[in-house]
Amino acid sequence: MVLGTSCKSEFERVRTSGDPAVMLARADAYFGEEDYLKAQTLYELVISSFRGKKEAEQIAFNYAYTYYYLEQYILGAYYFKNFSDTYGASRYKEEAEFMNAYSNYKMSPTFRLDQSYSLKAIDAFQEFVNQHPASERVGECNRLIDEMRLKLEIKDYEAAVLYFDLQQYQAAIRSFENLLIEFPDTRRAEEIRYMTARSAFLLAQRSFVEKQEERYLDMVKRAEAFLSRYQDGDYVSGVEKMLADSKKRLKQLDNVRYQEQGSRSRS
Repeated sequence: MVLGTSCKSEFERVRTSGDPAVMLARADAYFGEEDYLKAQTLYELVISSFRGKKEAEQIAFNYAYTYYYLEQYILGAYYFKNFSDTYGASRYKEEAEFMNAYSNYKMSPTFRLDQSYSLKAIDAFQEFVNQHPASERVGECNRLIDEMRLKLEIKDYEAAVLYFDLQQYQAAIRSFENLLIEFPDTRRAEEIRYMTARSAFLLAQRSFVEKQEERYLDMVKRAEAFLSRYQDGDYVSGVEKMLADSKKRLKQLDNVRYQEQGSRSRS
């Protein structure tokens, strides 16, 4: 029995001591030594003992950080948010609000995956900027927001291109148009407008005759708007050709309609 007690590790002796003051002192020491798992375990044991006391604030703050440092970002975000809600007057409030957003940022995946955490992080960073406009962290918040918005843009762009490749041109047109609404400052604006025009042209080309006039007219409108906006560039000649082909087809449709009307009047 004596041998078993002597073989206990320091951590086990502290953990089973039942003394909140001893456990807190060692938790703080483990935290300083970056042994976050042991620190977290001891903080969990003493949180209730210090609730309502002056030590509670620092315990809660360090406890949130143990989850962040252990890369348990979901819980880290939760406990940083809980800290800022609980300790509204704390000197750590600003940092906790930033770390809540940053923990969500750390969970933001590659653009091909679900972007729920990117959206959460963007909202949290934007809220931080609104609440702390003079903070030295505002620049970093804006940079990270731009980074995640670019990821969202790429995801939406790839989805629109997939519709195009699958020859689902109406869905492609809507997706490309939504891209310009959602990301008005995109660097891909010219390419997106070209792809919208090309989708409209191919939609018209593959439509039943009854739908072609309406869709070629839409294509002409899009092409002319593109050419009025972009006089130079890699896509101008392609749009000019689609415009010419569209007008040619509209003329053919008009001639057919004229001939059909003439036939009916003669009969």
